[in-house]
Amino acid sequence: MPQIEVADLAKTFEKRHVLDGISFGVEAGEVFGLLGPNGAGKTTTMRLLLGLLRPTRGEALVLGVPLGDRPDVRRRVGVLLEQSGMADRLSARENLHFYAALHDVAREIVDDRLGRAGLLDRADDLVGTFSTGMKRRLGLVRATLHNPEALLLDEPTSGLDPAAQAGIRDLITGLARESGAAVLVNSHHLDEVERICHQVAILDRGRLAALGTVAGLRQGEGPRRYGVVLANPAELERARAVLESFGPVEPGPDPNELVVALPPGESPAPLLRALLEAGVDVEEARYRARSLEQVYLAAMGRAET
Repeated sequence: MPQIEVADLAKTFEKRHVLDGISFGVEAGEVFGLLGPNGAGKTTTMRLLLGLLRPTRGEALVLGVPLGDRPDVRRRVGVLLEQSGMADRLSARENLHFYAALHDVAREIVDDRLGRAGLLDRADDLVGTFSTGMKRRLGLVRATLHNPEALLLDEPTSGLDPAAQAGIRDLITGLARESGAAVLVNSHHLDEVERICHQVAILDRGRLAALGTVAGLRQGEGPRRYGVVLANPAELERARAVLESFGPVEPGPDPNELVVALPPGESPAPLLRALLEAGVDVEEARYRARSLEQVYLAAMGRAET
């Protein structure tokens, strides 16, 4: 049973459809990415799940219930919104001791979590002196201090440098792996989502434009793209002429590579034979799955108006 679930979820504000019947579920131990441009309905979805808004239609459930009606269940959920929820005039340790008391968590756990987040050496410094990245890490520690069964994260790496983003990613995946929490991540960072998420939902104008595993969406429907790397760059034009008889050809990421799109189900073996018969020395041939960015852009183009 999904730990986080929306079913036929719709929300209307003054006759404007912000969400229009979306459905997806997040299982225990899974990291799920919610993607879409500004205005797609991601933040509204998060607010409905948290019980801050009530749906016009459908259900938004966390741990099997609407959170707005169940304060007891809310204690089993972790949340990180745009603000870290920390008091700048208190130290990191003092902030976390406060939240530990709210959740009946032993104080000894605080230093362990600070250490895992790389913040133990700053535990007694005022949070107001922390960088943006440190505050986000501290906010994630606060959200996970009580070992939540479900975790909802709104743009967890927004505005962070690459090193800080990597640290946040490690914390998120570690939590899902070690505690079995269901994690929903609302993000604009496609690379980040591709690295840590099992499944993704792509929203556009309140509708579900794509849903599935990252691997499945990258493989997708339609033509299969194969990259052919040549041993001799002088043979590129001869290779292109051969490959164009099999499908559309474009340059690959490698300077000596050409990428050809074959119809679904068609084997690359005939084109490799044709290249060898034409005297083209092939160093490597590999399947080229679409990037999540390509999936995202295609989904935006397919979304109904």
